[in-house]
Amino acid sequence: MIATLKELLNEAAEQDKAVGSFTCADMEMVVGTIRAAEEENASVIIQIAEGRLAHTPLDYIGPLMVQAAKDARVKVCVHLDHGLTKEKIAEALSYGFTSVMYDGSRYALEENIRRTNEVADLARREGASVEAELGSIGGKEATDHDEKAVYTDVSDAVEFASRTDIDALAVAIGNAHGHYKGVPHLNFERLAMLHDAVDLPLVLHGGSGISDEDFRRCIANGVRKINIATASLDAMTDGAKRYLSTETEHDFYHLNEAMVEGVYRNVRHCIKVFNNKEKLDEIH
Repeated sequence: MIATLKELLNEAAEQDKAVGSFTCADMEMVVGTIRAAEEENASVIIQIAEGRLAHTPLDYIGPLMVQAAKDARVKVCVHLDHGLTKEKIAEALSYGFTSVMYDGSRYALEENIRRTNEVADLARREGASVEAELGSIGGKEATDHDEKAVYTDVSDAVEFASRTDIDALAVAIGNAHGHYKGVPHLNFERLAMLHDAVDLPLVLHGGSGISDEDFRRCIANGVRKINIATASLDAMTDGAKRYLSTETEHDFYHLNEAMVEGVYRNVRHCIKVFNNKEKLDEIH
């Protein structure tokens, strides 16, 4: 069942949980993610970032994601992550994406507000939800080079939220895209201040590598959407490695199943953590 981001964020707030937003760079990732969501009877977001489209063309993956969401037995939002250009955002909306993120974090506050509202106008015409970013999340996702992390300023967040037509705000609290170099150190004090000051669901990017306990702390401080990309990409790659390392004769179909299984296991674990119900020591 295809759904908007706003619908899933409202559900997450009512149930005191976060909804997982999982990168899907190919068909195997779509299948594994939705299989896990259906097994856990959980709503999910499937996403692709504009920066990844050189490897995963939007005109290929977009219609696939939308059809998979429509066919799913659970609510699925189809989301363009880290949209950088109005052209790609408009293209995603034309395929039926139900949510778009505009990443104007590289611009000064006023310019970010202006550009975000231009994108929001496009999205609202199609009935889609809108996410934006304030502060700078480190690592690689929006572009092919490392971004410098800059904490989200609380006063800027208040002004940004009041002057933009958005449904969710991605914040920077020490989180980073890609593989963390060492243990992530999240600024929970800053997150709590943002949660108290801004009347919007907050989004945590760079979720791969953050501990289950810290995910739960983020949820307790207003995070309602958590992005997972690297962990699913690694899980798919590891599934392929395990299969290809066996001594049996290899073929594509078993390779396909191994990759789907890797993604499925990672997404299912994340859903259990983000649902914020089971005790962490019960989650495997």
